[in-house]
Amino acid sequence: MPVNNLAHDKSFPYVTPDVFETDSGVRFLQSPGVAVISVPDVCLEGVGQFLSGFPDDLGFSDYLLDPTVLSSSESLCKFAGQLCYLSFGPQRTYNENADKYFKNIKMSSHGSVLEHANISMLWWGISRTLTHELVRHRAGYGFSQVSQRYVGGKTIRFVERVEFQDNDLLHQWFLRRIERSYREYIELTEYLVSLQKEGESSLSAERKTDLRKKVRQASRALLPNETEAPILVTANVRAWRHFLNMRVSEHAEVEIRRVGYEAYRCLYSLTPLLFDDFEVVDLIDGTKGLKTEYPKV
Repeated sequence: MPVNNLAHDKSFPYVTPDVFETDSGVRFLQSPGVAVISVPDVCLEGVGQFLSGFPDDLGFSDYLLDPTVLSSSESLCKFAGQLCYLSFGPQRTYNENADKYFKNIKMSSHGSVLEHANISMLWWGISRTLTHELVRHRAGYGFSQVSQRYVGGKTIRFVERVEFQDNDLLHQWFLRRIERSYREYIELTEYLVSLQKEGESSLSAERKTDLRKKVRQASRALLPNETEAPILVTANVRAWRHFLNMRVSEHAEVEIRRVGYEAYRCLYSLTPLLFDDFEVVDLIDGTKGLKTEYPKV
């Protein structure tokens, strides 16, 4: 079942899934984990030096005295937009009306000002099937993913698709499949290590790290797409909005839709004014989707 609890560590939201084990101790997850770990660190103090260089009668010096506090991402994007028009005087849109300001940004499709705010999330409880689709997103994104060439053994976990979880036969097949995959992976790894010690040329290397890599890069051929593939995703707000439009849609693959919805919940909790136009809809398969009247921001 999808994780419904959204928690916060200081100001950063996260969603935590349960971890399960088969009878033989192979670990697997049934829902995604999402944790925001980085947001813009915004300090506008230096902006005051810029504003002080304009005539006093423009009132620019009062810009930093706005009493309404915005989130770091909202503050950065709003400053970027107002810089374009030098809109720092008393006729500007004040922070208390930032919702109207960002609505106008969305209506006008002036999404470039949203590209300044980068937000990083750790995703886990997701399969390599999902990350193969995810990394097709390029402009505005950065990815760092677990490498099965360097890690293996007890760190390997699996992800059960939602379609298998409520069907007893499909669930039992999944359990047997991952136990078999894990067992064969360990057996193959041990055999390759023995060949390596015997001097097998294709497994040879000068450094100890490379020796392990030679074995694991061969052994990973046995791991299925159900293998967990934790990934750190960094994207600017405009790129995140594009991801939500594309992947939390009824037309998207169900696994990426589920993690995308949890990412949306974190993003909205963190900086609501930049994502408040998205409407949550219930889809026929029991998952959540998103719709917005401003898909081209």
